[in-house]
Order: sequence, then C-alpha cells, then structure tokens
Amino acid sequence: MFVIVIAALIGLMTGGVRGMLIAVIMVFVLRALLRNTLARGLGVVQHQFLESTFAVMGALCKADGVVSRNEIRAAEALFARLRLGPEQRQAAIAAFNRGKAPDFDLDAEVAKVRRACHGRSALLQLFLQIQLEAVAADGGVHPQEHAMLVRVARGLGLAEVDVARLEALLRAAHAGGATGGASPQQARRKLDDAYAALGVEPSASDAQIKQAYRRLMSQNHPDKLASKGLPDSMRELAEERSREITTAYNTIKDARGMK
Repeated sequence: MFVIVIAALIGLMTGGVRGMLIAVIMVFVLRALLRNTLARGLGVVQHQFLESTFAVMGALCKADGVVSRNEIRAAEALFARLRLGPEQRQAAIAAFNRGKAPDFDLDAEVAKVRRACHGRSALLQLFLQIQLEAVAADGGVHPQEHAMLVRVARGLGLAEVDVARLEALLRAAHAGGATGGASPQQARRKLDDAYAALGVEPSASDAQIKQAYRRLMSQNHPDKLASKGLPDSMRELAEERSREITTAYNTIKDARGMK
C-alpha cells in the first residue's frame, strides 16, 4: 500500500491525474509480474527437488552393490507419505531407476539440486536426511553408502560433519523413550547422539544448548522451508525433522534437569 501511495504522489507531481493513474497501474502490473515470476521459480525448485530426491536415492541404494527389499519398501513408503498421484508415482519410479543406472551422473544431479535450492542449507540438509533414511532402511548404513552420502553432501555444499550430525539425529530419534529405561551405555550413546544432532559439545552451557535448539527449529520450520522451495507434499517430512530435533533437545534437557 505504501508503495502505491508513493507511486501515486510521484505520478501526480510529474504528470497530474493522468500520471498518477499510469503510475498506480504500473505498480499493479509490476507486482503481478513479480508474483508470477516468483511462483514459476518456486515451481522449478519443487520439481527439481522431487525429481532429484528419487534419482539420487536410486544411486545411493545401489551404492553397496544391491538394492535391498527394505530400501525399495522405504522408497515406496515415501511415495505414500508424499501422497503422490499415479503420474507422479510413475515419474518417481522412473527417476529412481535412472539413478540406479550404471551411467547415472550423480555429481551432475546433485549440482542441479544445489542450483535449484540456491544453496539454502536447511533445505539441502533435509534433502540429505531423506537420502540417509532411505539407505538406513535395511538396518544400517554400509561404508559404500556412507562414502556416497559424504560425496552428495559435498556436492550440495555441505560437509562430512553434516552427514555425521544427521546420522546422530536419526539414531537419537529412533533410540526409544527416556534414557532411564536403557543400560548406562545405551543412555550415554543416546545422549551423545543428541548433542551431536544439535551440533553442540557436551560441555556446552544450558544457554548455548537452548540457542542451538531454537536456531535449528527456526531454520527447519516447515513454513520457512516451503517458502524456499520445499514441495508441499514434503511438508510432513519437514514436520518430522522438527520433531526429531525436539526429541534430541528433550533428551539433553532430561539428562541435565533443564527447565
């Protein structure tokens, strides 16, 4: 509204009533063009994110030499969670099979994702986390899969420490309930994973831990990720990531008696 008023005043001063009308019309036209441009740009990001998610997933699941039945089930479960329609499901399967092919160019595909996401770290980390969950579906991450995950991370502009942090987040989220019912070794491991998931050292102060948690929750808010290009169908995954971050934080809170 403020922009329209300023444009109207400038138009009035330079061209009278006619100039004011032209200026106001131009503002509305430019706004419409900008909205359309942004919408098209967001659509490109969303399409590339989905396409590359399944192509890279196919390559990673094949990294240890065989695509296990559990990994296929994980991909199929993701189809269901994303509520893909018949055509979208066929496109996802085609992308997955493309990623399994011997001549698949993993680095080029990852570069497409990085360009489409404009280097937005939280969005790229969610992409990496989806890949990690797929390859871990058969009970663990094989050394070849881990090496390829690191390769994907570096191609996205992330680092090996980001892979380690996501692995810790996954372990912490699936380690069960309170640490009190676990053995001392299990409780210690879960707590260590929780610290790693938040990216803080066990020696960090309570204030530093709260700050790290709030920063991660802000960066990974589903609405914020959606505004950066996360497909609407992947909102549930973003919400799940937020819950996993909260689980890690609560593990630390309980162990420290934080309020």
